[in-house]
Amino acid sequence: MSGIPVDRRDDLARIEAAFVGTPLAGLPIGHGPAGTILVADVDPDRLYEAWRAADALVPVTGRRPVLVTDDFDDGLTIRPEPEQGPSESELRAFAEAAASSAPWLSYRHYSEDQQVEQSEIDYHARGTTRVDLSALVSDVALPTPVPVLERAMYDRLLTDADLHAQVLGKVRLVTQTDYWFTPDSVLLMLVPTSDVRSSAYWVDFYGALTCEHQRKLAEVLAQWRHRWDARLVASWGTMLQFQVGRRPTPGDEAWVAAGQLKALAPSLDLRRWEVAVALSAGDVWFVHNRP
Repeated sequence: MSGIPVDRRDDLARIEAAFVGTPLAGLPIGHGPAGTILVADVDPDRLYEAWRAADALVPVTGRRPVLVTDDFDDGLTIRPEPEQGPSESELRAFAEAAASSAPWLSYRHYSEDQQVEQSEIDYHARGTTRVDLSALVSDVALPTPVPVLERAMYDRLLTDADLHAQVLGKVRLVTQTDYWFTPDSVLLMLVPTSDVRSSAYWVDFYGALTCEHQRKLAEVLAQWRHRWDARLVASWGTMLQFQVGRRPTPGDEAWVAAGQLKALAPSLDLRRWEVAVALSAGDVWFVHNRP
C-alpha cells in the first residue's frame, strides 16, 4: 500500500517550518485525536487557501489535510501529548477492505427505484431550478423509472443551448466555493498518512457512521481521486467539500458522476439532471447527507 503512515512521533517543528510563507504560518499547532495533527484558528475567510497550502505540502509532511470544525465536537482539541492511532497493519487492513467494498451497491439514491406517473411529470421536469423541461420529454411513455426520464431530459437539454444556459445559470453555484458551508470555528486536521483511501479512517461523515460504510466512503474517495482528481477539502459532519481537478465531460461522464454524487448526498436538493449540468461547469463538489 502506498502512503505508509508517518512516524507517530511527529516533529511539530518540522511541520511548522514547512508552513512558513503559507496561510498556515504561525497558527497554533499540536497533537489531535488518533495520531492526527491539528492546526487551530484557521481563518474562515481563507479556508480554501489554507487547505490548498497543506495539500501542496503532502510530499513534505506525509499527511493528508482535511478541514474540520469543533462547533459540534468538543473532542477536536489540541492535546499535550500524541494520541495513539491505528497501527500500520490496522490501517493496511482498512484500506484493503475498502478496495473490495463495492460502495455503489450501498450508496444509492432512493429515487433510482421510483416510477414517474403522468401526474408527476411537471414535478420532475421543472426540478429545483424551475426551468420547465416538460416539452423535451412529451413523447416519453409513462409511467417510467425516474432515471430513464431524467436521462432523456438531460440528453435533450444538451442539444438545446438556450434551455441549457438557463439551467446552468441556476445550478452553477453548487460547483463554486461561494456555496460552501463555513463554520464559526475551523481547524485543519493532518491525518497520519498520505494515502487517499487510508485517510478516510479519520473522516467524520454522517453518511458513513458504521465501520462498513467508513470503508465504502474510503473507496469512494479513492475512486473519485483516480477518475476526477477529486480531493477532500472539508468534512463538517453532514457535509463534505471537494476540489475537482478534472471536470466530467457533458454526456455519459457527467451523468455517471451526478448519479454517484446524488447517491452519496441524498440531501443535496437538486435533480440528477441538474447536478450533471453543474458538474461539467465547476471545479468543486458539495456533498450533503443529514438526518
